[in-house]
Amino acid sequence: MNIDYENITPQMIQLAVAVLLVRLVVWAFYANTIRKTLLLIAPENRLMTPRMAWLVIIPIFNIYWNFEVASRMADSLTNEFYDRKIAEEENPGRATGRWYAWLFLASNIPLSPFIVFLSALGSLAYFIVYWVKINNFRNLLVEHNKFRSQQQTD
Repeated sequence: MNIDYENITPQMIQLAVAVLLVRLVVWAFYANTIRKTLLLIAPENRLMTPRMAWLVIIPIFNIYWNFEVASRMADSLTNEFYDRKIAEEENPGRATGRWYAWLFLASNIPLSPFIVFLSALGSLAYFIVYWVKINNFRNLLVEHNKFRSQQQTD
């Protein structure tokens, strides 16, 4: 695919910058969800610090980091759920996170436009599902904290 740099209009550049900014903002909200979930996990159960969640915002590096987040979040949540005696799926979110990471990787490899488009669509779908899953696990930990504090006051 050859790009004709002479015919790039200012509107095309503005659109590209706007798309990049929207992506960064969405990744920032996603990173914040990961960070807030990690803050609810006991430090001894975490396999990554909450500040490491912000690494998903860095373009190109996040292709690699998505694999780490999927693995480390699943292990951290498994440890926390075990300690709290919460019955939850084994390796919570790992499969969804890995699918997202693989499809995101495939969408960033210069393949045929059709394959890149399909993997980008799949990546977007799995990104949303994974984000919702992590947020649901965060909500579960918040509710468990409320339940524990209520039990201690009774």
